[in-house]
Amino acid sequence: MYRTRTCGDLRLADEGLIVTLAGWVQKTRKMGGMTFVDIRDRYGITQLVFNQEIDAALCEQANKLGREYVIQATGTVRERSSKNPHLPTGDIELIVSELNILNTAVTPPFTIEDETDGGDDLRMKYRYLDLRRSCVRKNLELRHKMAFEVRSYLDKEGFLEVETPVLIKSTPEGARDFVVPSRMNPGQFYALPQSPQTFKQLLMVSGFDRYFQIVKCFRDEDLRADRQPEFTQIDCEMSFVEQEDVIQTFEGMAKHLFKTIRGIEIKEPFLRMTWQDAMKYYGSDKPDLRFGMKFVELMDIMQGYGFSVFDNAKYIGGICAEGAAHYTRKQLDALTEFVKRPQIGAKGMVYARVEADGNVKSSVDKFYTQEVLQKMKEAFGAKPGDLILILSGDDAMKTRKQLCELRLEVAEQLGLRDKNKFACLWVVDFPLFEWSEEDQRFYAMHHPFTSPKPEDIPLLDTDPGAVRANAYDMVINGVEVGGGSIRIHDSQLQDKMFKLLGFTEERAQEQFGFLMNAFKYGAPPHGGLAYGLDRWVSLFAGLDSIRDCIAFPKNNSGRDVMIDAPSVIDDAQLDELCLKVDVKE
Repeated sequence: MYRTRTCGDLRLADEGLIVTLAGWVQKTRKMGGMTFVDIRDRYGITQLVFNQEIDAALCEQANKLGREYVIQATGTVRERSSKNPHLPTGDIELIVSELNILNTAVTPPFTIEDETDGGDDLRMKYRYLDLRRSCVRKNLELRHKMAFEVRSYLDKEGFLEVETPVLIKSTPEGARDFVVPSRMNPGQFYALPQSPQTFKQLLMVSGFDRYFQIVKCFRDEDLRADRQPEFTQIDCEMSFVEQEDVIQTFEGMAKHLFKTIRGIEIKEPFLRMTWQDAMKYYGSDKPDLRFGMKFVELMDIMQGYGFSVFDNAKYIGGICAEGAAHYTRKQLDALTEFVKRPQIGAKGMVYARVEADGNVKSSVDKFYTQEVLQKMKEAFGAKPGDLILILSGDDAMKTRKQLCELRLEVAEQLGLRDKNKFACLWVVDFPLFEWSEEDQRFYAMHHPFTSPKPEDIPLLDTDPGAVRANAYDMVINGVEVGGGSIRIHDSQLQDKMFKLLGFTEERAQEQFGFLMNAFKYGAPPHGGLAYGLDRWVSLFAGLDSIRDCIAFPKNNSGRDVMIDAPSVIDDAQLDELCLKVDVKE
């Protein structure tokens, strides 16, 4: 056998045992007549010891080892005289009697340690080396454990895991599809699924009742830290359910993951907030509730005193940062520049400090009496030592989003976004539609199969923009970890939905006729939810990006720099697929 034990499991209780280890050379250290080698595998690190006086040839062999050589070592377990409290194996070492070099290695382009000297691009190019680092490996071990617990929970709840097709039909609504040419059907294309949405609804029509799948999905969209062109969903659907049934089931799953993965038992129900309130008080449909700073509207208090910025505004709102009155003018100027960045777009910021004596000192003192400033203070419930920050603008929604960015930035500066603290929330009652000024038409806020609230169905004929969706998102620490809805199961209501979204009858039939026809054979009431597995793992691992919990991720340009993909294909392949490439400048 190549090994009888792993490099992470030897302890003092194993002293005196003769064992064989196999792994990679982490580092070597020569001290007088002794050579120490750290050998590493997936399970940990063990110190090997070579003594010049006992076996000079063996010691000479050890001195020639380079970083990342693959070796096999046999020896006797002994208690270390100089213990390493930072290693689980730090109480022992292996006195080597036999060493075999299984493979040599060139010097890696960066150090294979938690605190590496490799930048993101370099590590992505040599991802197979980056995966040897224990911190990255632990993220994938966490991912494995979470997937295992998801399957365990859903199996106990009666869900069946069913695989759905990867090559499907393109439906150009929402994000862009990745398309795949078909050699056997010249001029025609498959699409890679953005989600298994229609197939899981068909499974409900088929009577499968409770379905789930841990599934790869694909979107050809611009990337951010929490986006990848291919990502993994925990995709679920249930029959004969209403919104409350789905929420209870998957809140239960979330609590199960918190308990089994993080050792956190959450007994109280998750908070719930309407989409309208989330936007009004936090400027986001995924508010971070680990801290306060709820928006306060100030139109009634601050207008009419000659400060034209406020007098001409359609919205004035602010946040109160507790205990932040210590901010210097330099820090406040930096915050002002932050909100004026092009990606945020505010024109400026007003601030006010609550002094120790309760008086308010503001950057717009000359326009407001202390009496007015006290009313403002009372609106926030501010106390001595607090800092009030105010934005205004011509568009309430836009200004609230700017205020949201300011709120998050201040919370980051004050250390309020603790990654070991979790605030869980359901956001409900989303609008069913969103209006595009550019296209002068409605788009589905989620997707065209989302059911309206039953009490709002009459508004489809009179005021579609006021219709609320039977939809729900789970938000944790300002991250949308999952979302779903109750689906339309009535073909007449689905027809009306398509018409409101601008589908002709022919186009609706062409794209979704298979689903509409299936509904005619008795579709049960059904609904579901999809969690983002990558986001769950990154949240529990305390990561800012999902890339380090994916074995082989793409970079911010959607490229795999390790295998250099995407890439061109040769003319013979293009001819076989009946394709011509015309790359526009």
